[in-house]
Amino acid sequence: MTEVAREGADAVVTDDAERATADTSGQAVVVAFGQTLKTLRVRAGLEREEFGRRIGYSASTVASYEQGRRIPSPRTIERADEVLGAGGLLTVWKEQVERAQYPVFFQGMATLEKEALELLAYDTHVLNGLLQTEEYTRAVLDMRRPVLDRETVEQRVAARLARQDIFNRWPAPLVSFVLEEAALRHPWGGKAVHRGQLEHLLLVGEKQNVELQVMPTDRECNAGVDGAFTVITRKDGMRFVYTEVQGTSALQTEPEQTTLAAARYGIIRSQALPSRESFDFVERLLRSL
Repeated sequence: MTEVAREGADAVVTDDAERATADTSGQAVVVAFGQTLKTLRVRAGLEREEFGRRIGYSASTVASYEQGRRIPSPRTIERADEVLGAGGLLTVWKEQVERAQYPVFFQGMATLEKEALELLAYDTHVLNGLLQTEEYTRAVLDMRRPVLDRETVEQRVAARLARQDIFNRWPAPLVSFVLEEAALRHPWGGKAVHRGQLEHLLLVGEKQNVELQVMPTDRECNAGVDGAFTVITRKDGMRFVYTEVQGTSALQTEPEQTTLAAARYGIIRSQALPSRESFDFVERLLRSL
């Protein structure tokens, strides 16, 4: 049994049956939005091709939106509302549709990322989604078993990239990553993808609000021995600890546990390479490819 909790959320997913219900609910939202979009497009007298041209997509993509097979971005929904003169009938769906693009076990975390004042992430096997390139994300999702269908993969790639708006938000949240050396060395997607990912890490690490550190595998002590986790502090001071494994997740809010997790992260940072040495480490790894 897993638990996905969100402070102030409409629901708490606690087991497989409830998760299946939540999945169905999310799909129902996407289908209902698509039907609304089609109704408004037809009412406006626009063929899919012309409507797609006006919002910057092909007719086949418009069809995917209308049939609930693909989820539009918030910006696309805003543009569609404008083009169709919908007066907000489409934009009112934005929050629900955006939430539906994430796997059920991650929806609470995705909401918190948008409200984060501080985010502290320790990752061990795969690089944090906030740091991933499009190609790396697609490679990781393609390795999932059971296999994900192509629509789901592309939907999750788009959703993961959208989360990276956290780096462009103002006021900028404070973001810190400690990455295990193993996560940096895995050539997910092949050499070209691996190289592009390491180059991207160096670019993200140059942002003023981002701290990036590497935990070498030769360290004799590592307070992160229990695995990956993320600590998020919201603007109201509320702190959360997120953990994920095998498609399940937990989001803790109990003050004692969140305080201990933040302290543990501080110890992990002290055991990892400093930022400058971490940059040098990534650059050396990049040159070796």
